Amino acid sequence: MAIATESRGSEDRPSAHATEEKRWVLSDFEVGKPLGRGKFGHVYLAREKRSNQIVALKVLFKSQLKQSQVEHQLRREVEIQSHLRHPNILRLYGYFYDKTRVYLILEYAAKGELYKELTRCKHFSERRSATYIASLARALIYLHGKHVIHRDIKPENLLIGAQGELKIADFGWSVHTFNRRRTMCGTLDYLPPEMVEKTEHDYHVDIWSLGILCYEFLYGVPPFEAKEHSETYRRIVKVDLKFPLKPFVSPAAKDLISQMLVKNSAHRLPLHKVLEHPWIVQNADPSGVYRG
Repeated sequence: MAIATESRGSEDRPSAHATEEKRWVLSDFEVGKPLGRGKFGHVYLAREKRSNQIVALKVLFKSQLKQSQVEHQLRREVEIQSHLRHPNILRLYGYFYDKTRVYLILEYAAKGELYKELTRCKHFSERRSATYIASLARALIYLHGKHVIHRDIKPENLLIGAQGELKIADFGWSVHTFNRRRTMCGTLDYLPPEMVEKTEHDYHVDIWSLGILCYEFLYGVPPFEAKEHSETYRRIVKVDLKFPLKPFVSPAAKDLISQMLVKNSAHRLPLHKVLEHPWIVQNADPSGVYRG
């Protein structure tokens, strides 16, 4: 893409005879309406003036990043995301900064946040859910092949592209690793037992999160939700998995969820097997795009 060629922090570099690397500045962009608000700043629709390309510009305040001690986390997020190329992963074209702010130049996902769509619909059909789960399984296979664990797959971190394709958008908790980790991170309802119990974890945490997501797509709520945090923790550790009578969900969908939400992480259904599961094969759109 044209915009990536000269972006600071992108993988592309000017040719060897270039005397000085181009640095982005805010005036290179025409900034439009706000798209969303995050903990450390805002996201705006923007147009890169020279290429005319529409992007999402994420504006983060250095003071807030420093106060929350997440500068290292942001650096890691940028380093990981800028090297990823997958249709179901949001592109990070580059970044720049000034005295007070850091700017991330991101792919624009025209259809917005999946969380808002799930809230609007209350729950998704089996065809829609299967199409999304298959897309995410392929994206996670790609990530794990690059030794990246995402660790925070949830509706709030997913966007919908112009064609209706799902995109993983937030890599704040992701990690590039060849080893098992011990850090507890992510979102309570999506935490796997090994994180709750503070034992070592690896890429199998993403399979657990995919199982939670599949359940939430179909039922509209995560499976281990409870009034008290302590009760949610207890239900996760016990894998206290219950399937309500309504809305109706097919036995095949419940079977897939049950095979991903397994306490022993080594026994969770591998991602390539998720793609081969009868429920996915029968329901997921092979194009990876849900068309309604």
